[in-house]
Amino acid sequence: MKYVSEFRDKDRFNKLLQQIEQEADPSRDYHFMEFCGGHTHAIFRYGIAQRLPKHVEMVHGPGCPVCVMPSGRIDQAIALAHDPRVILCSYGDMLRVPGSGRNSLLKAKGEGADVRMVYSVMDALAIAEQNPEREVVFFAIGFETTTPPTALAIKTAQQRELKNFSVLCNHLLTPPAIRHILESPEVRELGTVSIDGFLGPSHVSTIIGCQPYQYFVEEYQKPVVVTGFEPVDLLQGILMLIRQHNQGIFEVENQYRRGVTELGNVKAQMLMAECFEMRTRFNWRGLGDIPYSALRIRSEFAEFDAELRFSLEEPVSREHKACQCGAILRGVKKPKDCKIFGKACTPETPVGPCMVSSEGACSAYYHFGPIEVQVVEK
Repeated sequence: MKYVSEFRDKDRFNKLLQQIEQEADPSRDYHFMEFCGGHTHAIFRYGIAQRLPKHVEMVHGPGCPVCVMPSGRIDQAIALAHDPRVILCSYGDMLRVPGSGRNSLLKAKGEGADVRMVYSVMDALAIAEQNPEREVVFFAIGFETTTPPTALAIKTAQQRELKNFSVLCNHLLTPPAIRHILESPEVRELGTVSIDGFLGPSHVSTIIGCQPYQYFVEEYQKPVVVTGFEPVDLLQGILMLIRQHNQGIFEVENQYRRGVTELGNVKAQMLMAECFEMRTRFNWRGLGDIPYSALRIRSEFAEFDAELRFSLEEPVSREHKACQCGAILRGVKKPKDCKIFGKACTPETPVGPCMVSSEGACSAYYHFGPIEVQVVEK
């Protein structure tokens, strides 16, 4: 299969591992952060973390939209779901994520709330058309990848004059989160982590392009390599970071040229700009308030803003005291550093969001961490 099998080729995979072994200088340590949760999952699924040289460490970042959604926002969605007028639509991953007091949308559904799992925002739009007597709210999450479809749904609802559809907007932006990790004052409390470069998220970059990462190269002198999700992609990206680090250069490189361009998808960016504007701040689970890191619906589309339609107040988040997701999302701690990992907190009984989402670092460690998985194929 073109563009898949060649990036899972066992011989190419092993050859790249040999090149990394040869080119990674044993006299120095390498710490590279993969921002994207999809990368974290793939690194463990393909056994990459276990096969890299000991002095090449992958640091897991906060790039899972489910993991960074604060409990207050989930409480807000749960409260809406309990409103008898409302059908609350959400992606499947969000249903089990605990809010305050370990409540979840799935528990709300068990208590009688009308919570429906959808595969896309357009499914929610169809439910609104089929149920004109009910209020249909789409719980929108995700980074720049999932934001354009939400914008398209809002514009479609406006064109169709749908009066019972609204969006609880929690869309996030990637570059401010990376900047926050590098310079936030919270590192004094949680500790700091050495980062020598980033694997840039590929799906997000199909929308925003490579250009936004130039800031990190110039301001922080951290190389960024935009990388795909297949095992050969990931090893090529890591090798490119090692070569930059060895040469003392800091550049934005694009390993994922088959999907990402310099400027990204300009049409999608224009659609996002038409429907959304920056929030002055947004509270990320584990990272706290990050200025200008999330989007809200523009006033031109206010009738589709669930926060306005239901007069919702700014939520307050209360995280579980024993949960270490905050430090894990910053890369300061590994999942196994958390005392409740694999004990009180498992995929069946998740306490923190990093265990709920399949892209969360805790879930990846739980499922793949101790095992060297051989799934690369020729």
